[in-house]
Order: sequence, then structure tokens, then C-alpha cells
Amino acid sequence: MEEKVPPFLKGQGTGWLAAEYDMLPGSTEKRHTRERTLGKVSGRSQEIQRLLGRSLRGMIDLKKLGEKTLLVDCDVLQADGGTRVSAINAGAVALTLAIKRLHFRGHLNADPLLGLVSAVSIGIVRGEKLLDLDFQEDSNADVDLNIVENEKGELLEVQGTGENRAFALRELFDLIQMGEKGLAEIIKLQKEAIEAGYETILRQS
Repeated sequence: MEEKVPPFLKGQGTGWLAAEYDMLPGSTEKRHTRERTLGKVSGRSQEIQRLLGRSLRGMIDLKKLGEKTLLVDCDVLQADGGTRVSAINAGAVALTLAIKRLHFRGHLNADPLLGLVSAVSIGIVRGEKLLDLDFQEDSNADVDLNIVENEKGELLEVQGTGENRAFALRELFDLIQMGEKGLAEIIKLQKEAIEAGYETILRQS
């Protein structure tokens, strides 16, 4: 956490959240070169960072944060799957625990958490609708979709692409419904991780 906000928010009494995304060298079968060694962040990583920021800002009341900035680092350990949705899910857990720790230790005057967000990938591969695509499935998807929802079941983000063909509105609705079932399971896992992490925070305090 930084005790400042971006210039465009200075003096407005509100906070900010930003995210950084990177894939570690061992996250892929063939060694992935760290982007910082290339001297610039790729367009893909910039786009994912913006998605992460938008999604995770949906978890907090920025006014309650005050003029502070939360920075969430998302480093991909294993890239065999939807790395952007995995980063959102893990980032949401890390953000929740970080805020609980900061609030518990008196670094935040109020708890700004609104609830969890979760994300999942869905797609159509060779005519079959699939949930939580791995790398191979994603590479061969005719239709690729990522959705992000808050804990109330409200959509924060929908990213859909007809990679190899157009798709009907009915197919979109079917994919979203499939995704929502997956999100319900993901939220359960997030809450379990948060509960375990919070117990650790209490023991360390």
C-alpha cells in the first residue's frame, strides 16, 4: 500500500487500486523470458493488467480507502490455463487478506471490502462447450469467453471472441450460465483460502 494516489485523484479523498501481471520463467513448457529484461511490458500484459485493476476495484469502496493506493502483484506460476482469470481469482484472495491485515493493524480507518470477485473462462471447442479451458483447449477454441462477477452474481466484465467462427446470442447465454456454475465453485475455494489465511494473520499478530 502506498500513502498516495495517482495525480488525477489527488485531493478528491478517494483511493485507487492497480495491478501488475507477469509470467514467471518456469510457468510455460518453454522458458518464458521476463518482460522486464526486454525493457518493456507487452501489449497483452498491459491489457491484462487493466482487466485485473478493473475487476479488483469492484471489490472495494475506494472512498473508504482514503487517499491510498493498493498494488496487487500477480505472478503466474503455471500457465496451463486462463492466466488472466486465475490472476483475478488469486488476486481477490490476496487483496482480501491484505486489507484484513491492514485494517487489523490500524493502517486503514475503515474496512473498504465490498465482497469477493471471481472469474472463469468458458469456450466452445470442436462444437463442445467447455468450462475452465486449459492451454490446449484455449488454443483450439472456436469461441473464447471470460467472465468476471462479484459475490452478488453481478457481472463486472464479459470478454468474448469468435476465434474461428461467429456465435449466436443463445450460445453466449449458455456459456455465461455454464460459467456462473463454475464461479460458484471458485468462490467456495476462495473463501476457504481466505479463512485459512486469516487464521495465519491472527496467529502472527
